[in-house]
Amino acid sequence: MAGRRYKVSVGLPVYNGENYLEAALDSILAQTYEDFELIITDNASTDRTRDICLDYAARDRRIRYYRNEENIGAPRNFNRAFELSSGQYFKWAHHDDVLAPKFLAKCVEVLDDDPTIVLVHSKTARIEDGLEVVGAYDHAMRVDSPDPRIRFRDVLMVRHWCYEQFGVIRAQTLQSMPLFGAYIASDRRFMAELALLGRWYIIPEYLFFRRQHPQAASNIWPLQARAAWFDPHVAALLSFPHFKEVAEYVKCLQRVPLDWSVRLDCYRTLSQFCRLNRRHLMDDLWIAAIKALNRSRGGRRLIGWTKRMRGRIAGLPSERHSN
Repeated sequence: MAGRRYKVSVGLPVYNGENYLEAALDSILAQTYEDFELIITDNASTDRTRDICLDYAARDRRIRYYRNEENIGAPRNFNRAFELSSGQYFKWAHHDDVLAPKFLAKCVEVLDDDPTIVLVHSKTARIEDGLEVVGAYDHAMRVDSPDPRIRFRDVLMVRHWCYEQFGVIRAQTLQSMPLFGAYIASDRRFMAELALLGRWYIIPEYLFFRRQHPQAASNIWPLQARAAWFDPHVAALLSFPHFKEVAEYVKCLQRVPLDWSVRLDCYRTLSQFCRLNRRHLMDDLWIAAIKALNRSRGGRRLIGWTKRMRGRIAGLPSERHSN
């Protein structure tokens, strides 16, 4: 029905997703909860993604397909999917992930029952080329705590993969905060800010299946390629990415309305985060120094001399002691 408002909006940003797109679409359309729209934002794909999406859209009126004229970077494409939505609840979907049939129904039920919860997800299992489960991603973040200090601390300090960003989220909460930025680790800043804004609930069942494959976004490396995934117009190497991440955490602590004592405790957590990641922060400075030296003739000579000296030292015979 034209012009209908759905309770849930599912946004699927995609770029060259022909390999697993149909399995993802099938799992979304097979949901037992049917009051949703599916918004696909195609980031100027060059494979069969467009044809697949148009074929599915012709078969299901809940699907709306949009294609960017050029690649605008993954974060902006994610944000566009939300901007085009109208539902009370919103969920991002990846072209290579799969949902159990009751995923949406169980998430919506929790959000309807408890207004203090801003995000609902489920436990996450791992799949590969097929649909068989080959592992799980289990961690112990206390995101259901009523204390924002605990939620913020665990999102920063517990090792996790940010899969909760693919849960069902209150659209009103998303409208109150910046979404994804065109910089490395913007998904982690997004999750930290969302944790400050409200409680999450993780359904104790494996209803979300994350596909691991060589082309997955989490496997993009080295840093130059990962920076280009966030922003295709970025320079050869993103400057100070780890310092940028810390700066964005500071900004979100300034944005979110918090009691002064809560804010102070969160800054203490961020200080601890910096100490634990000091090696990465120092790497930022080292890489920036090398880039600066490479821009001058004298700097390039100094780098070359350092490499030659290291090579000569490495070739010296080991010192031997005689009796």
